[in-house]
Amino acid sequence: MSKQWWRDAVVYEVYVRSFADSSGDGVGDLEGIRSHLPHLATLGVDAVWLTPFYPSPQADHGYDVADYRDVEPVFGTLAEFDRLLSEAHGLGLKVIVDIVPNHTSSAHPWFRQALADPSSSARSRYVFRDGKGPRGEEPPNNWHSVFGGSAWTRESPDGQWYLHMFDEGQPDLDWTNREVHEEFLSILRFWLDRGVDGFRIDVAHSLYRHPELADAPVGEIGGLFTDDVTETHIWDQDEVLEVYEEWRALLDTYPGDRMLVGEVFLFDVARIARYVGDTRLHQAFNFTVMKAEWGAKGLRAVVEQALAAFSPGTWVLSNHDLVRHVTRYGGGDLGRRRGLAVSALLYGLPGSPYLYQGEELGLDESDVPLDRREDPVFLRTNGEQPGRDGCRTPIPWTAEPPGFGFTTGDPWLPFGDDAQALAVAAQEDDPSSVLNTYRRLLAGRRALLAEGLPEQVELLDTDEDVLAYRRGSFLAVLNTAGEPVQVPVTAGAVLLEATADGAALEGELVTVPPAATVWLRAEA
Repeated sequence: MSKQWWRDAVVYEVYVRSFADSSGDGVGDLEGIRSHLPHLATLGVDAVWLTPFYPSPQADHGYDVADYRDVEPVFGTLAEFDRLLSEAHGLGLKVIVDIVPNHTSSAHPWFRQALADPSSSARSRYVFRDGKGPRGEEPPNNWHSVFGGSAWTRESPDGQWYLHMFDEGQPDLDWTNREVHEEFLSILRFWLDRGVDGFRIDVAHSLYRHPELADAPVGEIGGLFTDDVTETHIWDQDEVLEVYEEWRALLDTYPGDRMLVGEVFLFDVARIARYVGDTRLHQAFNFTVMKAEWGAKGLRAVVEQALAAFSPGTWVLSNHDLVRHVTRYGGGDLGRRRGLAVSALLYGLPGSPYLYQGEELGLDESDVPLDRREDPVFLRTNGEQPGRDGCRTPIPWTAEPPGFGFTTGDPWLPFGDDAQALAVAAQEDDPSSVLNTYRRLLAGRRALLAEGLPEQVELLDTDEDVLAYRRGSFLAVLNTAGEPVQVPVTAGAVLLEATADGAALEGELVTVPPAATVWLRAEA
């Protein structure tokens, strides 16, 4: 790896509620994560990102924070966090924690005070406004929550409304108030002093909104994290970049290359790139590859765009907000085969891949029964939007139901139908399993980086179903066709890895199986 570890680190996202439960209450926790750190080290990742584990009413499963300097008792204690951090570092794993600056929980002491006493200083830390209509009975504007329904709720004794771009239990902070800046700088110091290696910033493009809170050009945001025009109207304001300049200046005072990665959920790569730089964020998630459908043409376009915009970038196929990419690529064995092929393509590129837990097992999106769904997206839209529960079901560690090694109790969400077949233990001894293919890919990637691969990438001219690139002596070829293809390569090339059986190298031709990627070493 390079001196700046984050530039090419493979980061594994742990969704805390669903990774491993040590207490038997059916909810994942910090001790469960700690007990499975060897799995992550063996997998070959470089860092672990933990979703929020802070005290919270769990209206949005931890993204509604009531106290930013402690641990939710369901998940453990600060002492257990410190132990997890120490053991992760002992295994060579960096630890990134989630920070949620757009909003707090409605149970946060600041918001409780803001509701109870409209004259308090806490009121100005949130976005309160008078309503429209003769008695202020209508919301201040037409904004809709990303989770569905109005973005405004009226609960204060003086009749004002408060803004929540997400759930009503997540009131938005007002970042024009300097007290909010100082509080979050203090929160960052708290966790940096404990030894965390970085922060993932939730909805990093928010914080500042249209200064006049004017009505959106159309009546609502189109849905969860869409690229609708109203998102630009409401947020992604230039002032937010000043916040990250403050944060970067703070992190730069700490040793060890501490880092910031932003969830900039936009699809305009040029605007995403504004967030990244020597004085701003180290990285921003690039979700454009997530939107690309299966096919060489679309994948080439997003890879080419990302290579031009970021130095280096990030590669995101799945996370706790997205339909699992195995399902997006067709589901089942076909989706797993395609998912492995795209992963292998991306892992050879410069930048930092972010893996979502269960990705290494090839898990499909789960069909969660309606009466078990908990996501506020599902609840606030009265079921019109399915929500994100399907990608958040627990990890199966063993093939034995009902707890599959995740819990001895009743899991908070039911397991997917593929839990038994794709459990970690069920894949361990199969060399061709998805799990072992990921292990080989990540080990191969680490070896290639140790050789000093250049950052420069040359996209090659190929058939329309093939995407190939060269990076120094390394060559990757993806075949998105339904049948094998033969691709010319340099004489003396060596086949390093393939994501599916059937790859072969004969002279100056490599046979790439359908829905597969091969890695080769060619003459520079």
